[in-house]
Amino acid sequence: MTLPRTATTFAPPVMEARRWLSDVTFTADRPLINVSQAAPVDPPPAAMRQAMAEVALNNDEAHLYGPVLGLPELRSELARQTSTHYAGTIADDQVCITSGCNQAFAAAIATLCAEDDEVILPTPWYFNHKMWLDMSGVTAVPLPTGDDLLPDPEAAAALITPRTRAIAIVSPNNPGGVEYPAELVQALFDLARKHGIALILDETYRDFDSRSGPPHALFQDPDWQDTLIHLYSFSKAYRLTGHRVGAMVASVARLAEVEKFLDTVAICPAQIGQHAALWGMQNLSQWLAGERAEILARRAAITAQFPRLETQGWRLLGLGGYFAYVEHPYDMSSADLAPKLVRDAAVLCLPGTMFCPDTDPRGAAQLRIAFANLDAAGITVLFDRLAALRLTA
Repeated sequence: MTLPRTATTFAPPVMEARRWLSDVTFTADRPLINVSQAAPVDPPPAAMRQAMAEVALNNDEAHLYGPVLGLPELRSELARQTSTHYAGTIADDQVCITSGCNQAFAAAIATLCAEDDEVILPTPWYFNHKMWLDMSGVTAVPLPTGDDLLPDPEAAAALITPRTRAIAIVSPNNPGGVEYPAELVQALFDLARKHGIALILDETYRDFDSRSGPPHALFQDPDWQDTLIHLYSFSKAYRLTGHRVGAMVASVARLAEVEKFLDTVAICPAQIGQHAALWGMQNLSQWLAGERAEILARRAAITAQFPRLETQGWRLLGLGGYFAYVEHPYDMSSADLAPKLVRDAAVLCLPGTMFCPDTDPRGAAQLRIAFANLDAAGITVLFDRLAALRLTA
């Protein structure tokens, strides 16, 4: 019997982890620290919400179907700002807006792959990428990374077969946090171009990259569109997670194929969220710089606090964007450790087993900590609890 598409993959990890909370009581003096999901918990700034309210009240067209590929004004603004950010050249018609960045990835795969094709994913991987490949009948080919969580282009080259359609990477990485060096991104781009496949580059967390200047030079190549499919999200930058606004930058020919997918799945991205993203890009540059500074301060707090755990055998494997990716010292799988942390330390995080294939034993020793929702004081409390951890049966 052939399985339905959804039965070919695993349950959503964040939802699975939330079920661990159902039979646990948290006290006022030890509330839950939730570092399981990489999403802002605060609403958009008040000025943006006011702009959204005005659109809802006064712009009748915002309540109707809009263009399948997104509002022209938002596409144009994203093309302009992305060109500036990367010191490259992107035309308005090389940009489309999607219902979140996950939909952008799904659309990219739909334009690239047929049944039993292959996409190379560095591991640990972003689980929603793996889930969509499973449900699309596409084989996710794991590319194990080293202790630095960075893929080796030569190892990637060895995995390419006649069925390979793309290499998909995330930088700053989810779940690892690491920022891919420009030369590594270029090497993977060159490898993809050499073999006539796509490089899918998901830069959802680019607004929180610690580096100044363009993080890579791909858009400075006049023919970038023959290989690159670039993905972006407005959710993290402007706290628009509930409004689902993402984007893809790719060739005009590819976006014509993407339009078929988007028209069938959602018809158009939500209009009020798009207007919010446009308003944010035009008015919140200083505010966003402050958000980035705060995330970088929290990253620095992780760096400062981690030696407390190193003495107990913990290792910090990756740090950046919204994530710290760590190796724990305990003689148990992270799949068992993570639920125990809820009960024993009132900490909810995700096990590395959710980011690796079952055949990769490294996931059992790893945990992902999504630290963006904790301020420096909260990070101190998190490390207090982890340092004091005494496992119980």
